[in-house]
Amino acid sequence: MAGRHDLSLPSGGDREGDRSATGIAVDPAEPVQGQPVSLYLTLAGLYLAQGIPTYLIAAALPPTLRAAGVSRSTIGLFSLLMLPLVLKFLWAPLVDRWRPLPRLGHRRGWIVPTQLLTASGIAVMAFVEPTDIAALFIVCMTIALAMSTQDIATDGYATRHLTPAHRAVGNAIQGGSVAFGVIVGGTFSLVLFERFGWQPTLLFIAVLSLLPVLVTPLMKEPSPDELTRRSRPSLKAFFMRPEARSILAIALIFRVSEGLVKAMEGPYLVDIGLPLSWIGYLSGLSAATAGLIGSVVAVGLIKGQGNVRALVTLGALRTICFALFAAHAWGFAEPDGIVIGAAAFQTFIRYMEIVVLYSIYMSVASTEQPGTDFTILACAQLLVYLIGSSVSGLLADRLGYGALFGLATALSALAVPLVFQLARSRTRAPQ
Repeated sequence: MAGRHDLSLPSGGDREGDRSATGIAVDPAEPVQGQPVSLYLTLAGLYLAQGIPTYLIAAALPPTLRAAGVSRSTIGLFSLLMLPLVLKFLWAPLVDRWRPLPRLGHRRGWIVPTQLLTASGIAVMAFVEPTDIAALFIVCMTIALAMSTQDIATDGYATRHLTPAHRAVGNAIQGGSVAFGVIVGGTFSLVLFERFGWQPTLLFIAVLSLLPVLVTPLMKEPSPDELTRRSRPSLKAFFMRPEARSILAIALIFRVSEGLVKAMEGPYLVDIGLPLSWIGYLSGLSAATAGLIGSVVAVGLIKGQGNVRALVTLGALRTICFALFAAHAWGFAEPDGIVIGAAAFQTFIRYMEIVVLYSIYMSVASTEQPGTDFTILACAQLLVYLIGSSVSGLLADRLGYGALFGLATALSALAVPLVFQLARSRTRAPQ
């Protein structure tokens, strides 16, 4: 996939049964008959099935509740719905290990019922008043748990079946599906809420969220005998592998600076006098469009530079964007167009980062517990992002926007050589 210059973890070649020092099979993906078209179509449907409900709750629900008269402090409590996304690694081994509906197959046996539960939850929301906060929160938390579990199963399926040559495109499809989910679940839902109201919109989205499940018959599942022969998935098995710990360090280091900027980007643009309509465009439709384009561009970047060099390039570009924010806040770069352009370009870069990072995560995931390994890494990067977001407002109040963005610039700049060094030390380690 990445060519001979790739500095990402060695994938162990294309031989079936390659194993790490701990005896756990690592990488090679299990090809799917008819790959890549049927696999790409399957992944597009499954990730879109996640994206629509996710951004319905994350992007469309808060302003809709505010329009219904719900207080800002109450709306803020809905950020707790992110907890399943951060903590899902705790039950990822169960998803890798257990087949709840054997007749449907392993991953499909998780994906179909959780997606049905998600759609049912959205339909139930339609009959809950937006001011009935307790009931609404319980329903939304149920949806969040179902989506998180579906995500584990889908990521495990993608990790197991995407070969190294197809990972970049597969993860670009994931990024593009998420971006399209922003458009449908976020922007389009808000338009429907305003025009048709609460109940019709939610019932429509509930039906819409079921449509991607139509791709599940395309999924190719391993035989029950093959599943029985595998080792028992666990969190411990991940942390016993040196190569997995190296990539975990990359996941934690690389994204630690992003939450500091992203959480305060909107408030900063408001404080410099940018109209709300412009901010909405930057964070909504244009962001999703940038995501669709960025996901495609990332494929070419990975093929040209390899996973880690691509990540280093994106890290350097991100650092420049953060530096422009800091320079503007300190008064060294006066035109507002500079920071607007930096915000737009940083969104473009962020979607590219996701494609590259997820390709790296897949390269280190074991065949026995692909969902667990990938989920641990995805949760780690989300955790540091959320930590940065949670302290960004406090830092901005105490130190000012300039110092906040300057700190993010320094952390981003520091991450670039550290990521490169971690990857280089791994490739030089004895296999």
